[in-house]
Amino acid sequence: MIALGLEGSANKLGVGVILHPEGENGPAQILANIRHTFVSPPGEGFLPKDTAKHHRAWVVPLVKQALKEAGVTVKDVGCICYTKGPGMGAPLQSVAVAARMLSLLWEKELVGVNHCVGHIEMGREITGAQNPVVLYVSGGNTQVIAYAEQRYRIFGEALDIAVGNCLDRFARTLEISNDPAPGYNIEQLAKKGRHLLDLPYAVKGMDCSFSGILASIDLLAADLRANPGRTDGQTKDIITAADLCFSLQETVFAMLVEITERAMAHVGSTQVLIVGGVGCNERLQEMMGLMARDRGGSVFATDERYASVVMDKQFTGSQEGRFCIDNGIMIAHAGLLAYQTGYRTPLEDSTCTQRFRTDEVLVKWRA
Repeated sequence: MIALGLEGSANKLGVGVILHPEGENGPAQILANIRHTFVSPPGEGFLPKDTAKHHRAWVVPLVKQALKEAGVTVKDVGCICYTKGPGMGAPLQSVAVAARMLSLLWEKELVGVNHCVGHIEMGREITGAQNPVVLYVSGGNTQVIAYAEQRYRIFGEALDIAVGNCLDRFARTLEISNDPAPGYNIEQLAKKGRHLLDLPYAVKGMDCSFSGILASIDLLAADLRANPGRTDGQTKDIITAADLCFSLQETVFAMLVEITERAMAHVGSTQVLIVGGVGCNERLQEMMGLMARDRGGSVFATDERYASVVMDKQFTGSQEGRFCIDNGIMIAHAGLLAYQTGYRTPLEDSTCTQRFRTDEVLVKWRA
């Protein structure tokens, strides 16, 4: 069976077409997975109204391109899946309207999908992870999750802002480019950092707090801007913006590794699956891998098979695998899993919501 998925919860608009072989336990086949990204100017975030306008302008061309790339017709599509939430209100609404339009035009049933569950199910499908502890880290969410009794249970989460939002906002403080993504540019600067500066470490049980860390690193950035020649107290080397990025990454990622390890011990798992945009960060994967190996476990992260065909001219092929998260294929996959258990979203209920917790979804397709 074939499903078309629409994702637009933030600044990436994605359209995916996926095939689940009938009556087989074989892997899902990705027929098309394309996207277009709204990139805001340096020092600025993306506003909901501007992002929604971008999605409305690009959704029809992307749907046409996806069908063409997949080599399928409207008649071949079994259902239309869309992101119901969580996410930014105006972009979500634009995608929900597009999904309803296609449903009525093509006479296809709708499936509203939880964005977070889409990440998890696509990650499991691609990596082959069986029953991992999931670290879901993105611009809007930070959660440590494990499966139990047909629910993805949240063991720990951010108490204020998400880790991706913390990184993105610091990129704005430094006024570095949002192209291809602020988190990616923070990561590249961090690779040049050499000095680990003292920052708050805010782990509270199984939860994390990132707003205080952001406030602290913003003060250090302001001080560095006012005193460009500031030196490290021990080495006497000059402190740079790269050192700030390095220190921020090391601190917040250490917090994430700590709460993930605690969840692994609690549920007795030896597997970690990292999903979400921040999960692309190589340093986070490295730190998580060191912890997992010490426990005799392993880390799974999505690879280039989950990559989108990127239509933005500014992206290069080498970055496709790194910026594949938040796309239509994960929505199509999770939606089709639900559809095959009999789940449908009636037209009158095909709304969207900014708040839609991972553990609200009944995961009927898993035992």
